[in-house]
Amino acid sequence: MTKITPDQYRVFGNPIEHSRSPDIHHIFASKSQQIINYQKQLVAIDGFSAAVTDFIHQGGKGANVTVPFKEQALALADELTERASLAGAVNTLTFEEGKIFGDNTDGEGLVQDLLMHGVILKQSKILILGAGGAVRGVLLPMLAQNPNVITIANRTVSKAKALCRHFDDERLSACSFDETIGQKFDLIINATSASLSGDLPSIPASIITNEIICYDMVYGKNETAFIQWAKAQGAKQVIDGLGMLVGQAAVSFAIWRGITPNVKPVIEKLRATLNKT
Repeated sequence: MTKITPDQYRVFGNPIEHSRSPDIHHIFASKSQQIINYQKQLVAIDGFSAAVTDFIHQGGKGANVTVPFKEQALALADELTERASLAGAVNTLTFEEGKIFGDNTDGEGLVQDLLMHGVILKQSKILILGAGGAVRGVLLPMLAQNPNVITIANRTVSKAKALCRHFDDERLSACSFDETIGQKFDLIINATSASLSGDLPSIPASIITNEIICYDMVYGKNETAFIQWAKAQGAKQVIDGLGMLVGQAAVSFAIWRGITPNVKPVIEKLRATLNKT
């Protein structure tokens, strides 16, 4: 019986020890009868291009890219998807026919997680908190869901306005956190880094109603500060970012393998693992 050699994949980052990508992709592969070997690789800050080149020479098929290399991956790619180009960052590389193809799956991962939770995005009014790379990475897929409005609120309004100009879509608007007072939204997405330090974005509690859904891109063993706060204010539904993590990985897997994996059992397994730590 001929032994099949697994196709090789990597996730490059620095730091990288925390990455759950190998676990996620190996579960996807097991459930879909794909034979792959996916490993995480710590890369020196000045060694990303060399690491990718070496991996290609070893026969690597594709790679995920995490901080701080997403912009370098963008520059390294020979061809980019529209969403990667507009995001200004690449988290998924595919190596085919001597070329490097770059994509960004973060936004589609977010969209798919929202839809899986029954969130209606079409004709909705969405508030996104923050104006950094995380927001830039998800705007195009969010706009593709045909919301009525996406308002980007940020402490530095000029950054939010710059994003609106970059995407040049009349459904986008920018404001400060305080200027959200009196506005009505269906969905609030926290894309700030506040939850990483247990803090809250400075938005007024009055915008949280019993009809609003609140989503935090951050996740952890315990509910994030934003999720706890939104629940306390009476939000209709709260969702953390674990499903986005698995969702973006599922899009990468589909790009490489041509199969869209079922994310639910992976999310459940990761959630159980988090609860044990």
